Amino acid sequence: MIKLERFQFPLLVLFMLTGNQTLVADEAMIKEGAQLYAQNCVFCHQADAIGKPGFAPSLSNPEFLSIASDRFLLSTIRDGRLGTGMPPFAHLKRDKGRAIVAYLRSFSKLPNKAKEVDAQPDAHGDPRLGQLWFDYICSTCHGPNGDGYAAGGTGTAIGKAGTLNKVSDGFLRTTIKQGRSNTRMLGFSGPAGLANLSDQEVDDIIVYLRTLAK
Repeated sequence: MIKLERFQFPLLVLFMLTGNQTLVADEAMIKEGAQLYAQNCVFCHQADAIGKPGFAPSLSNPEFLSIASDRFLLSTIRDGRLGTGMPPFAHLKRDKGRAIVAYLRSFSKLPNKAKEVDAQPDAHGDPRLGQLWFDYICSTCHGPNGDGYAAGGTGTAIGKAGTLNKVSDGFLRTTIKQGRSNTRMLGFSGPAGLANLSDQEVDDIIVYLRTLAK
């Protein structure tokens, strides 16, 4: 159950979107989003959008919110993710979807980097090498074909077209390199990374993932 009294916002809260747009979300809009979230999303993504391992991802994770554009969030709400437990919520229409996004943005703790992340160049590499890394590292959580929870994994379905058709290579690259705090998705870049993958090895994985969507 979401406690709306949690929200003690200033009159206006500004959220930076992709491009040069700024969404002005007032307290009423965020409260509306919280109510809509409680009616449509809380059953899977849990209170405060913290998610449930092996069932639904966290939508309030700081690293996720910092690289997820509003277009990505809105299109996911509208279309769902085919082949996963995320159904479409097209009946909510754009205004209600934006209210839910405003509510999710109220959890943001990091700067919004979605524009620069999505502007990163497309990945180029060898999908055969990418599959070797995927099978060795990624499949343990995301399933042998990136099927995620459906394959009994603790990670999301990153091999489904419903996911891959909505995310940029920059989104995938940043997630692989940096991971997401307080989740099982740890970073794979740098000395502190689980595998310290090179930039090329990360791109090989992304290129392989793109073949799964086909």
